[in-house]
Amino acid sequence: MSKIIFDSGISLDGFFAGENRSPKNPMGGVSGKLHQWMFQQKAFWKQIKMEGGAEYGADSKVIEAVFARTGAYIMGKRMFEEGEVAWAEDLYEADVFVLTHEKREPWAHGKRTTFYFVNDGIESALEKARQSARGKDIRIQGGANTIQQFLNAGLIDEFLIHIAPVFLGSGIRLFDGIEKEKYDIEIAEVIPSDLTTHIRYKLTKK
Repeated sequence: MSKIIFDSGISLDGFFAGENRSPKNPMGGVSGKLHQWMFQQKAFWKQIKMEGGAEYGADSKVIEAVFARTGAYIMGKRMFEEGEVAWAEDLYEADVFVLTHEKREPWAHGKRTTFYFVNDGIESALEKARQSARGKDIRIQGGANTIQQFLNAGLIDEFLIHIAPVFLGSGIRLFDGIEKEKYDIEIAEVIPSDLTTHIRYKLTKK
């Protein structure tokens, strides 16, 4: 049965993205600080259909594992708009459901990736993603507001965060506005790394 997951990088002070996000300034310009560990890994560049990376190690295996288990994605309109100008064809190799008020026909972006635009909320997007995932997991890709909606609805089963050793001081926090009594939370795994700390959490709705 599909699990509902997310996998995100944050700063030590809890920020998921910087300020003034736009398609010309994705992630508010902080990707290099939050995701430096990924940029070192051959698996990351392979996933985005480019050459790059200095090493293939434990971090690469973390990257590969989350993509291998994911059968469908859900994201917000802002993340879609920031990414569509740069994404390689078939980046996701699965269906992607975009939460938006805009009515738009599905967009096939390669042979294996189609973006569907969902106008009637997170439950509808989740049902469509379940049908598409065929038993694999559903990843709530972002941004922070979309992840928060799914957390506050009691729908997340598991998440993996990558804590970068940096303070940002301002921006968009991943866990702002979370209903703190919604879940029992268990640390399932801690994976050390030179440039981040990976922590996997399992959630049980109370």
